[in-house]
Amino acid sequence: MKKSIIQLTMFSLISFILINIWGCKDDDTTPSNPGSSDTAFVATITFPSLDSVTITADHYHTNNTNPVIVLCHQAGWSRGEYLEVAPKFNDMGYNVLAIDQRSGQTINGVDNKTVGSAVTAGKTNRFIDAKQDIEAAIDWAKNKYNRDVIILGSSYSASLVLMIAAERNDIDKVLAFSPGEYLPGISVQGSISGIKMPVFLTSSKQERIQTEKLFEVISNSEYKKQFVPKWGDGQHGARNLWPSMADQEEYWNAMKIFLDQ
Repeated sequence: MKKSIIQLTMFSLISFILINIWGCKDDDTTPSNPGSSDTAFVATITFPSLDSVTITADHYHTNNTNPVIVLCHQAGWSRGEYLEVAPKFNDMGYNVLAIDQRSGQTINGVDNKTVGSAVTAGKTNRFIDAKQDIEAAIDWAKNKYNRDVIILGSSYSASLVLMIAAERNDIDKVLAFSPGEYLPGISVQGSISGIKMPVFLTSSKQERIQTEKLFEVISNSEYKKQFVPKWGDGQHGARNLWPSMADQEEYWNAMKIFLDQ
């Protein structure tokens, strides 16, 4: 009898442990496959560019119903340009995809992995070659969230996002930080007049005139805005959004007003 009681007690204990293990597993809200649930997460992902080069990106997911912004870095950098910026967009209610383009290197301790994939595949990594990476990122974000995409470019990628916006009709809004004529043999000014969606162009005070030349040719836009800081001088590219930048509040405020239009 005593032996039977002991066996019953052991069986009950084992059953209790198994039930709790299974229960914990069912209650685990951390997605084993990022994007498989609607739980907020940050994950580094990969997907193919238009020519099958592997693009590396940081995916900052908030909610499947929220809008999505694709962030593109400036020359010599990586998706690390947005380490402190992407979470602020999350707080504003946006999903974010910060990509490595094939033209770049390292910033904020984050190496550009897409450039390595391009080199291994024998592809060139000029500024213009990165255009297909941005287009592939737009496609990925559009398919993931089933909606048009907001695109933000910095320096040379600001020029590229403007050119892409003139060619596509599935872009919601465009944000271009310090765009310019950075593409040898290609006139950005002659490539962007067809932009129809709302567009926000900004720069440092020193870059105001080069940005204005591009702003003026965008005549078909539903709404366009050029912003230059009133109080400070600003910086080159999207680093103006970094918390460490003296004028970051001016840039954020102007950009938020545009996004809310």
